[in-house]
Amino acid sequence: MYTLLIVDDEYEIRNGLCNLFPWHEAGYTVTATCETGREALEYIEENSIDVVLCDIMMPEMTGIDLARELHEKQPHIKVVFLSGHRDFEYARKALSFGVKNYIVKPTKYSELSQVFLHLKKELDEERAATAQPEPETSSPGEGRKGGLQERIITAVKEYIDKNYQDASLENAADLVRMTPHYLSKLYKQITGENFSDYLSSVKMDKAAKLLRGINYRTHEISHMLGYSSPKSFSRAFRQHFGMSPREYRNLNNPGI
Repeated sequence: MYTLLIVDDEYEIRNGLCNLFPWHEAGYTVTATCETGREALEYIEENSIDVVLCDIMMPEMTGIDLARELHEKQPHIKVVFLSGHRDFEYARKALSFGVKNYIVKPTKYSELSQVFLHLKKELDEERAATAQPEPETSSPGEGRKGGLQERIITAVKEYIDKNYQDASLENAADLVRMTPHYLSKLYKQITGENFSDYLSSVKMDKAAKLLRGINYRTHEISHMLGYSSPKSFSRAFRQHFGMSPREYRNLNNPGI
């Protein structure tokens, strides 16, 4: 079974999608429903999700914004959009963020079934592609599976440490010859944290070191760490340290 998260700000639609469609027969388990994109992101940070079915127009964070965040941080998660109207601009943006399909409300049973059965086939193929023979480890007392997995995680962490500016789950997966979906699950299972969380912590450590000096401005540090904008860097920094980059610098350089 693949895990599914349903996101829609309308209770009737959320509840209907959750309870009226035979998800188990299609190969899915609805693990939760969320009212907003922000709530969905918080849930995904703590839980393993394979597919997100979400509305486009929602308060706080639109479906487009949610898809953008997932595309950047957890691209292995498949996203399917729901919308009350078909709009070319929404469809174009959806494609740019790797959204798998675009379903127009009111949702037809046949269309929902077709989309998710096709998506299950794709997920099955990705999972099968990772089922590779596991070589013997050099240590006689070390389990073959555990030893291989530990080496994979070590290689991924070394990749992040050296390439944190533009590191991505896709590139890390290519490095260890896995699909992004499988690597993400394995990384969480072995380390207890998400790939994106470790990448963020490495960036934040680098940022803190740079901010403790006075050689670089905030926007320069943002660029050096690979953030798309100083605003996104400041938001990530505040979430990690509980203060802005400026406040952190002033705290550690009181004479400035």
